[in-house]
Amino acid sequence: MTTQAHTKSAELDVVTFGEAMMMFVATQTGDLHRVEQFVRRAAGAELNVAIGLARLELKCGWVSRLGNDSFGRFIQDTLDKEHIDRRAVTIDNAYPTGFQLKSKAENGTDPIVEYFRKGSAASHLSLADFNEAYFGSARHLHLSGVAAALSPTSYELSAYAAQWMRAHGKTVSFDPNLRPVLWRSEKEMVTQLNKLAFAADWVLPGMKEGRILTGFTTPEAVADFYLDGGVKTVVIKTGEEGAYYKTAEGEKGVVPAVFVKNVVDTVGAGDGFAVGIISALLEGKTIKNAVARGNFIGARAIQVIGDSEGLPTKKALIAEMTMTQETTTVSA
Repeated sequence: MTTQAHTKSAELDVVTFGEAMMMFVATQTGDLHRVEQFVRRAAGAELNVAIGLARLELKCGWVSRLGNDSFGRFIQDTLDKEHIDRRAVTIDNAYPTGFQLKSKAENGTDPIVEYFRKGSAASHLSLADFNEAYFGSARHLHLSGVAAALSPTSYELSAYAAQWMRAHGKTVSFDPNLRPVLWRSEKEMVTQLNKLAFAADWVLPGMKEGRILTGFTTPEAVADFYLDGGVKTVVIKTGEEGAYYKTAEGEKGVVPAVFVKNVVDTVGAGDGFAVGIISALLEGKTIKNAVARGNFIGARAIQVIGDSEGLPTKKALIAEMTMTQETTTVSA
């Protein structure tokens, strides 16, 4: 479907799509209704991944719909600042850009987040936002369960994009990123997200997500569930233990977690993990090295306030991971 007009695009490494929101982060701890000051940030799972990949010098395009409002203009400025291609972003005059309030967490606890996204511009993503020339200019598509949950039309876009990209020889990654509140039922969530997972090459669930989506209780059993359905590689985040991986060729293993002394903000860790996996595999790294990079960036992300502030530049990634080579043989 090519309902939007685009000039011939420059080649992209990755394209992704979803909802970005204005995020107001509390500057003091306590209940949100008592907080008087906030700092503003851009938020959104797929946007976080795009930012992380762009900082690692991959050419990244992001597709979405933004309201014609100050929040939407802030998101556009963020895209430009991070050198993310936004030619496929539609400015919607009928619907607003969503926003969220986020508490300041203490002692590594998960922050409280309140969302104001119902009826947002991005929830109206649909097949009309799929442009073959634009998507076809990328060699990889990253999908998230968040975009799939926004609306039936956004899910339709997710399913169509995955099918189209694989049919045209591209690779597809999928992070379930469960958001139960956005689905009508857990059964619907499980059914629909597993359909997307089976349409992907690389599936990246957390172990808790894996239990919900497959009913299995061990990393290998969760991995086998997806591998038996045609997925090529499954990497499962196992918290403090690190991450488990298994491929269709039978390669499997565990990469230990990176120790973090002071956890500041857990939001965005999974997006950082996805950045590490996707970037390394697109660079031709081994799956073991890719998982090590995912663990490293995920750990880096939880040491700062904000969803994307901890995502490193390529220079910083190489320098910091090189320092760890004294105790590991895994490279950046």
